[in-house]
Amino acid sequence: MHLYLHIPFCARRCSYCDFAIAVRRRVPSAEYADAVLAEWARRQNDPAWVGAETIETIYLGGGTPSHLAPDQIARILDTIGRSRTIAGDAEITLEANPDDVTIAAARRWRSAGVNRISLGVQSFDPAVLRWMHRTHSVEQVPAAVATLRDAGLDELSLDLIFGLPAELGRDWAADLQRAVELDPAHLSLYGLTVEPATPLGHWVERGDVTPIDEDTYATEFLLAHRSLGTAGYHHYEVSSYARTGHRARHNSAYWQRAPYLGLGPGAHSGAGKVRRWNVRDWSAYRRLIAAGDSAEAGAEELDADAVRLEELYLGLRTVEGVEAGMLNATERARWQEQGWSVEEGGRVRLTAEGWLRLDALVASASRSVRGL
Repeated sequence: MHLYLHIPFCARRCSYCDFAIAVRRRVPSAEYADAVLAEWARRQNDPAWVGAETIETIYLGGGTPSHLAPDQIARILDTIGRSRTIAGDAEITLEANPDDVTIAAARRWRSAGVNRISLGVQSFDPAVLRWMHRTHSVEQVPAAVATLRDAGLDELSLDLIFGLPAELGRDWAADLQRAVELDPAHLSLYGLTVEPATPLGHWVERGDVTPIDEDTYATEFLLAHRSLGTAGYHHYEVSSYARTGHRARHNSAYWQRAPYLGLGPGAHSGAGKVRRWNVRDWSAYRRLIAAGDSAEAGAEELDADAVRLEELYLGLRTVEGVEAGMLNATERARWQEQGWSVEEGGRVRLTAEGWLRLDALVASASRSVRGL
């Protein structure tokens, strides 16, 4: 069993963010814990989870989970641990913003059971951070890393965003170097996407911002692939780099289609062919739970073709790739000729050049997946 808790609260919405968040001056930490634990109690009799006694990973994402009171995080994890067995080596990740990291908070997170931190850095350029509407300063990043390590939270992942508009003048190579100098165990690099209902979406629509062109995007992606590889990081998934032995186990469970349970507003769950998701709005979620109702907004059951397509897409995201038999010989030969894939041991995996074309390649390959 893999468990995800969505904690929606943020001090400010980032310019690019389309997630299910709730901007609050006062974070209703106790109210959130009450609601999510009530949902957890309801899920104990769900047939999909009755036999899943051991929790292998827990991920507290958001939003900004580090906004939640540390004692409430401890309460949530303690209650979950009383209901099911949390494996002794379970990976328990908390997403945090640098400006939320204090020694008191970090020690409480650690004593509560958190053993991995995903730190939302995004950039080391002050002007870029302001443009993104981030609430932390550049100086707070190394300070947060040092504080977390002092508290015994050595398993650190840093998030960065690339593919920013050229007019910002962001030095991507410099940001990568600053990140490597902090020596995190893991790095997650995400290309900027323009979502319609975000501030960024409105800026683009008005013509105030010009999205980066495909060639520059590819250049930045491949620069990260080369430079982080030289620094000793293994590029094991489209957006993920890790030192040996430090892959993100929770995210890896998604890519392997392992069963996962999501709690909180906007959270998704998946088990076998069934996908479920909760209402996105925090206030609506809280009202439903308080009334003793389900917060589920929808569900679907994947047919055999959709399952095979999901296996193809998730498999090609990772360095392990997919079984060669999922693709026809013509498709495989074309990819290899273009330098987009390699075939070893009966499996096809994409190169960095192939990952740049992941969506297009999956769309093409979907027509050659057996049964489609």
